[in-house]
Amino acid sequence: MTTARAKTVLDYQSNPFHLVYEGALTANQPGQVAIHPVTYELRGLQIAANVYTPAGYDPAGSYPAITVAHPNGGVKEQVAGRYAQRLAEEGYITVAADASYQGSSAGEPRNVDKPFFRTDDVHGMADFIAGFPGVDSARLGALGICGGGGYTLKAAQSDKRFRAVATVSMFNSGRVRRDGLQDSQLATIQERLQQASAARAQEASGGEVLYAGFFPPGLTDEEVAALPSDLYRLGYEYYMKTHVHPASTARYTMSSLLDLMSFDVTEQIQLIDAPLLMIAGSDADTRYMTDEAFPLATGAQDKKLFLIEGAKHIETYWVDEYVNAALAELTDFYAKNL
Repeated sequence: MTTARAKTVLDYQSNPFHLVYEGALTANQPGQVAIHPVTYELRGLQIAANVYTPAGYDPAGSYPAITVAHPNGGVKEQVAGRYAQRLAEEGYITVAADASYQGSSAGEPRNVDKPFFRTDDVHGMADFIAGFPGVDSARLGALGICGGGGYTLKAAQSDKRFRAVATVSMFNSGRVRRDGLQDSQLATIQERLQQASAARAQEASGGEVLYAGFFPPGLTDEEVAALPSDLYRLGYEYYMKTHVHPASTARYTMSSLLDLMSFDVTEQIQLIDAPLLMIAGSDADTRYMTDEAFPLATGAQDKKLFLIEGAKHIETYWVDEYVNAALAELTDFYAKNL
């Protein structure tokens, strides 16, 4: 299998839909998979999304549909769009939406990243796509990637419209914001909660909104190589060099940590009773989150854990062999359950 040693740099400005993923649509051709930029309202905010329809789409037809939730810091034009487009090629109507307060969706201050909002964004995609022409709302599936995978699991705990639930490289945002990646920040939990509390107080009094989590621009190759994990090293390359989109940013409001650090995807995960597929790279430094969550999903009687041999977390976004391996599993899973 290929590794992350050579990537094509994709330019969002060269694509009419500003898509930055491999094999992205460049035009809507009659009879082919098509992309439809849409907006809809959720909690009083305008949400920006792309709907993908399969080849030969007939608005009077009856199609299964899948919601696709993007990674933390990502936007619909990146990996979420790639998976949404590929699933449309298999006959599904798919929707990839920017999270509220993020990407091209509305919401102020920018880059709020609270679990309630991100989870409700998944419910909101279901609301919208269930009413899209041609969608059979009784055949609705969900897919989440990275942080979107964690929030999709949370949404599926209560939202029984989802008849099949899948994740790729699931990231338990609350666990990592609280404990650090691979439990590297356990000693500073209270300190960081104090910082988040002070940031909220500052916002409430009309002061400057403080941010955390952003990638500093312009790092040298040596500085990138010195980042503390594959997730951040490869993530920097993906988001800052090869798949750059101006609406995509890794930052989030520091006050969001008040909600994030008391959140965990695995709490009440046993409420998921739909068929469940969880996919992770065998070499991903985030794999432990999938390994932990999967056995706790005891309500899902039909469930499968699939490891992509040799893959790291970010590589499941763009390396063709790894993406194809994930999509082969997803295609079989949705075909069986939707």
